[in-house]
Amino acid sequence: MQLTQFTDYSLRSLIYIASKKQNCTINEIAMAYGISENHLVKIIHHLGKLGFIHTTRGKNGGITMALDPAEINIKAAVLKLESHFDLVPCFNIEKQNCVIAPACKLKHILYDAQKAFLAVLAQYTLADVIKNQAGLKPLLQI
Repeated sequence: MQLTQFTDYSLRSLIYIASKKQNCTINEIAMAYGISENHLVKIIHHLGKLGFIHTTRGKNGGITMALDPAEINIKAAVLKLESHFDLVPCFNIEKQNCVIAPACKLKHILYDAQKAFLAVLAQYTLADVIKNQAGLKPLLQI
């Protein structure tokens, strides 16, 4: 099971923004994680469209949380961030191209594994992820 880099960077951006608790910039987030500002622009824009963050342009602008971290469930965030969550092609009926799909037991096992993975994510919020502020802030240079 692997999340896309886009989702990984999105979650890390939310961790940074929620930990900072005040206006921050794309540059600050990029520097903290050593990731491309250009890539981060797309991520921040998408997070804003999804309603996770507020972005304000201008001299006094920046990025802040739009929701309380306790309101952001990790499973829900991942499902919104991932374009699809088909572990294997046979999960998607429209793209199914496997000849044994109608009789395959493996797809059911993998589906159960995916459900278990998502069930674990459903137990946590962004607030749970950022509880260790004393450990996170120095690492993020906040």
